[in-house]
Amino acid sequence: MNHVLCGLAVNAALPSELVQRLITVADSDIAESLAGRADLSPEQAVTLAALVEESAERLAYEGLLTAADIDPVTQPGAALALLDAGAGDPQWARLLATDPDVRCREKLAACPGLPDDVRETLADDPDIRVVAELALWTTAGTAARLARHPHAEVRRAAAANEATPPDLLAALATGEGLPPAEGCLVCDSVEVPFTHDPYCPRADCDLRSGASCDGSHESTVHETAERVLRNPAAPVEALLRFAGHPSMLLRWALASRPGLPPETGLKLADDPVPGVRAELAGNPGIDAALIRKLAADRGHDVQRTLAHNPRLPLDVLPRLSTAARIGSTLLPRVSAANPSEAEELSRSSNPAIRMLLAQRRDLPAGIRDRLAADPDTKVVKSIALHPGLSGDQLRTMVERHGVQVMAGVAANPDTPPDLLEELSQHDPPARRALREIARHPHATGPALLACLADSRARPLAARHPALPPRTVVELLADDDWQVVEGAAANPSLPPAVMRELVPGAERTPATPTGRH
Repeated sequence: MNHVLCGLAVNAALPSELVQRLITVADSDIAESLAGRADLSPEQAVTLAALVEESAERLAYEGLLTAADIDPVTQPGAALALLDAGAGDPQWARLLATDPDVRCREKLAACPGLPDDVRETLADDPDIRVVAELALWTTAGTAARLARHPHAEVRRAAAANEATPPDLLAALATGEGLPPAEGCLVCDSVEVPFTHDPYCPRADCDLRSGASCDGSHESTVHETAERVLRNPAAPVEALLRFAGHPSMLLRWALASRPGLPPETGLKLADDPVPGVRAELAGNPGIDAALIRKLAADRGHDVQRTLAHNPRLPLDVLPRLSTAARIGSTLLPRVSAANPSEAEELSRSSNPAIRMLLAQRRDLPAGIRDRLAADPDTKVVKSIALHPGLSGDQLRTMVERHGVQVMAGVAANPDTPPDLLEELSQHDPPARRALREIARHPHATGPALLACLADSRARPLAARHPALPPRTVVELLADDDWQVVEGAAANPSLPPAVMRELVPGAERTPATPTGRH
């Protein structure tokens, strides 16, 4: 891979004539970068797609190719991309539905808006993978037909399709009302009974981990039920029986369903597996009584997950903040706190509560400033990224709390350039702060030069337009390919150097390049 040319291909300052020249010399990697350019013209897109076939699919998804630009025979990937985006010619679907490449037919089966006759053709495809892909994405009528398909893999796919009629989803979960499946991927390929080794050494084996069949296609039937349980279109009343199912995975899936009756929720709250209870704790449909019961559950991850439940009563939060490792994250209930609730949280005697509130980025100025002056470092670290803080406030944070808040201050969108320079010169280096400075729009040349000393900040600084052009040119010879690509993508790279780097581009004599 030519990292210099890949970087140049995304350089926003690359002159149009050099974009055109890069198109003519592009390989698949360079073409991938060129395809993402905002200034690529439709004419250039057509040329690039013709020269580098692999780029046509992305160009089609980017909306830079139209149906008139595509030959579905020579560019099936681009044709499928346009069909997937709803911008293709229906005749292409009819052509591709009988393509000898099964991967092509499988991709077609996932496209929306297929003509009826194409869906019929794909539903009768000789390769079960194509039929299963159709069952996963198709419309209600075809999904209803495929839910009754004799192959268990097709039923498994229909179980995840939200267009599958609810009564058939219930039947797929329980098996009631459907004839037994006649085959699955396991018994299609090996002699049964068989259980697939999760560490299978065969390079050509594509059976799923744990796949098994004793003639009843049990692993696929189990996966089908799990998919129904996670399908929001499935009727919850038909699934309640799974609260007592021997399979932990099925109980786990049920615990995430909205609309569970209180008695089912209580049964799952007493499940012996902590993971099931934790899944229930995150369910936004459970009521306050069940939330309070789970708040006392010390099982693994139950209390932490409960803290993220958007219906959490705020009076439960103090207990969870000390019992669970919530970390520095914005909880949904804290985010939704009204002004009076936010005021109350900001005055909590518990610093963990104040820290959680400080994760918000829309606090009134009074609350924001109070938290910025908080004596607890964790609180100040959380509020440090809040917009609207003055340079003096941010500098005071650093003076009081030191290196622990420097990364947050460096990431604040309002941090002034002079403070970023001060942070960049800290001894010993505040490495996390350097990484934030390297991507900060206010970073100055001296601050960015300091960032180059950190291996993880260096690639970020190499892309920053405030980095001195002379340094950008020097970084083109760096040992780290990410730095090289970043420097080549830097809009401060002198145009004369860009011309030197693009093969076959006209040179501009007597133009200084900044090279030593």
